[in-house]
Amino acid sequence: MRQRGDERGWALLDALLEDETGPGLAALTGAVLGLPERGRYAVAVVPARGCAGSRPGDAHGMRFLWRPRRDREIAVVALGDADPAAVAALLSDGGPGPGGVSPAVDDLSALGTARRLADAALLTCGPGGEAVVCLDGRVPTALVAGQPALAAHLATDVFGPLLARDPADRALLVSTLDAWLECGGSVGRTAVRLCCHRNTVLNRLRRLEELTSRSLSRPRELVELMLALDAVRLGFSPSDD
Repeated sequence: MRQRGDERGWALLDALLEDETGPGLAALTGAVLGLPERGRYAVAVVPARGCAGSRPGDAHGMRFLWRPRRDREIAVVALGDADPAAVAALLSDGGPGPGGVSPAVDDLSALGTARRLADAALLTCGPGGEAVVCLDGRVPTALVAGQPALAAHLATDVFGPLLARDPADRALLVSTLDAWLECGGSVGRTAVRLCCHRNTVLNRLRRLEELTSRSLSRPRELVELMLALDAVRLGFSPSDD
């Protein structure tokens, strides 16, 4: 009877993760699995790790419920007082990523939404990514990653002339833009980070503006550059011949 009860609870949890929202489904799932219907939850998605022993267990006031899939594993996490960043840190300790963690939701009935947001976070890791990341702070990148055709068009439209240049020159200009953005638009801090003179940074940024026909001082064009940079990072750009 206990086994049948467990199987029923897992089936109900899977239904919530797949966006089923029948009357009383969340309340029934909570009752069977011993979870509060109203409470703080997050969902994490990681590649299949091969054995249950590699899955992080309950820790730091968080309860993990793992659901295996063919090519990945999904964790429903009852957060307690923790936040999604604590989930990402614990998963990172359990093995290499990539992995995605949703923002917190306040009800079992929102697990389907949380699972989709965790999938979106996972997409931002890109090819070869090994980090376990939270969606918070990466929403623009997730929007780019979720639209491959549009992302490829954006990368080509904005960075087309730059992508056609010598790979070393291209990498230099892209890394300078990346550092400038990470430094909040400060040329001085960018120069320190890149170990070069601030005039060198300014010259590289001017070349970038000329090649992309976008200005870093115009907000709309800066947004295009930032999103196109994400598209290039994620591999949505023509490969070298």
